[in-house]
Amino acid sequence: MSERNTVFVRDIMKDQFVELDGLKTVKEAIDDIIEFDANVLIVKKRDAKDEYGIVQLSDIAKKVLAKDRSPDRVNIYEIMTKPIVSVPPTMDVRYCSRLLEQFGLTSVPVIEDEKVIGVVSYKQLVLHGLVEIHK
Repeated sequence: MSERNTVFVRDIMKDQFVELDGLKTVKEAIDDIIEFDANVLIVKKRDAKDEYGIVQLSDIAKKVLAKDRSPDRVNIYEIMTKPIVSVPPTMDVRYCSRLLEQFGLTSVPVIEDEKVIGVVSYKQLVLHGLVEIHK
């Protein structure tokens, strides 16, 4: 049996992501999604005692499109999930994959020192993490 490498979330996470204010409209958020080719939006904390929020494309589809709501009239804070499930950058990608499966998530923010430093999804886990483990 071959020896497996340990690959950490930090090694495969996407460090470019969209972080926005919860008061933005869904229309404005969609513009950001298109501009930055994002699948997930991180909603900023309002103050030091607040928590991050998250909006995925599926949230917009389920809570705006499917309910025939106007993206110009819905604010991000109305459809976000808060508080978020997050992972540390030092987590082994195998555990991260199990966490996503266990909670039914497709992506998760990476937090270090109480700041979002990246996002990891199944795409990074499979295309980068799995390949690195079996090198």
